[in-house]
Amino acid sequence: MSDRYEIRLSGSGGQGMILAGIIMAEAAAIYGDKNAVQSQSYGPESRGGASKAEVIISEGPIDYPKATAIDCMLAMTQEACTKYHHDIKDGGILIVDSDSVKDVPQGGFRVHGFPITSIARDELGKVIVANIVSLGAMTGLTKVVSYESVEQAVLARVPAAFVDLNKKALQRGYELTRDLK
Repeated sequence: MSDRYEIRLSGSGGQGMILAGIIMAEAAAIYGDKNAVQSQSYGPESRGGASKAEVIISEGPIDYPKATAIDCMLAMTQEACTKYHHDIKDGGILIVDSDSVKDVPQGGFRVHGFPITSIARDELGKVIVANIVSLGAMTGLTKVVSYESVEQAVLARVPAAFVDLNKKALQRGYELTRDLK
C-alpha cells in the first residue's frame, strides 16, 4: 500500500454507504494497524438522493481528510456512478452494482461489476445487507484492510439478532472476488 489509500462508497440515501464507510474506517483504525479518517456527504433528501462516504487509510499520518485521487470507488446506483467517478485515479478500481449501473464509465481504471443488490435480496433474503456484501467485495479486491478486521468492525456495529446474516453477507461479497486478480 502506498502511504495513502482513498476509498469512495457511493449510492442512494438509505443504502447504507455512510455506515459502510464508517465500518471500513473502523476496520483500518480500530481492528487494523492503520490510520483512517472518514467523511460523508449527501443531498438534502434523507432517502433517494446521491450520497457518498470517503475513507482515507494510511500507514502514516493523514494530513488532508478529503479524497482527491480515488484508489477504489463503489457505485451502487447509476446516479452516484455518474456523479462521483471522475476522481478515480489511473490504475484505480471501480466496483459497480451491476443491477443498477448500466452505463459504466470508461477510464484508466479497472471495472468490476457484481449483482450486489440481487445477492442481498435473493440469496440472503434482506436487501438491507447490500452494503455489507459490497464491503466484502471491496475487501477482497483492495486488500487494504484484512478480512478479519472488516468482519470485526461489521460485527461490532450490528445488533446481535443480525450477526449471522451480516457475516454471510460479508463472506458472500468477499467470495465474488476469489478468482479475480
